[in-house]
Amino acid sequence: MIVMSTRRWVMTGIGIAFLMTLPLLLPNFWLVNIFGRALVYGIVALSLTFLAHYGGFVSLAQTMIAGVAGYSVAMMAPTAIPLGDVALPYALAIPLAVLAASFAGAVVGLIAVNTREIYLLMITLALAVGFSLFAQSNITWFNGYEGIRNVVGPEIFGRPFRTPLVFYYTALIVAVLLYLLVLYVVRTPFGLVLQAIRDSDRRTAAIGFHVGLHRVASFALAGFIAGWGGVLITFYNIGITPSSIGLWATVGVLIMAVIGGLGHPLGAFIGALIFAMMDTFASSIIGHDRA
Repeated sequence: MIVMSTRRWVMTGIGIAFLMTLPLLLPNFWLVNIFGRALVYGIVALSLTFLAHYGGFVSLAQTMIAGVAGYSVAMMAPTAIPLGDVALPYALAIPLAVLAASFAGAVVGLIAVNTREIYLLMITLALAVGFSLFAQSNITWFNGYEGIRNVVGPEIFGRPFRTPLVFYYTALIVAVLLYLLVLYVVRTPFGLVLQAIRDSDRRTAAIGFHVGLHRVASFALAGFIAGWGGVLITFYNIGITPSSIGLWATVGVLIMAVIGGLGHPLGAFIGALIFAMMDTFASSIIGHDRA
């Protein structure tokens, strides 16, 4: 199976090599708060781009699913404040959190399996906002409005995760692996059926494929991708609060996917980079003292 042409492999390799050298060229602020931030939020936008471009499903629940992973790893984190009832090493907490996000993605897929277009947007937006409000009002599990703090992430090769180089390279490796996973999956029989459903679900069903099952599976895979983003975002923010998965965060991920272009998975990261730069420097451009 050919995932990419030789020319695209070469271009991808050059792009990854460039990103690998950024720590030699940029100060830590740019490395962590611009490029690192773009990578972790770009992963969540990638899950949306995967669903929208290859399945034809524009889901606004991806931030919520990332939040499921974020809250899961925070509730199990051994350093969390407040400490959860089940504190586990990060080596166990991270895969369990990603598994929870995959399950949440499948549940969203089951709920939205028979909806299309504007109705899909509405039901996934309702799920996203509903989960944020539930997290805000629930003290026992999510610590309400304050959320869960001090989720610092694991040590990697004896160095804290919050070290700029460790955070950046971990985010880069995870983002590249998930990007290649999407390119691989869309060329498998499952991915081809998914694209056939996007073009005509009735025709795909007529030739014997189970449309609903493929849709649920695609949401579960998108949940797996968003889950990794949610875990890394929680480590980036050193915790998670209801506002980090609320309406503005949901719209933010949609903006990233749209301005980067929904036509290719790479657009998710380009859009996230543009969004991170605009969000960071917009106040400097406009000025704080405008009337």
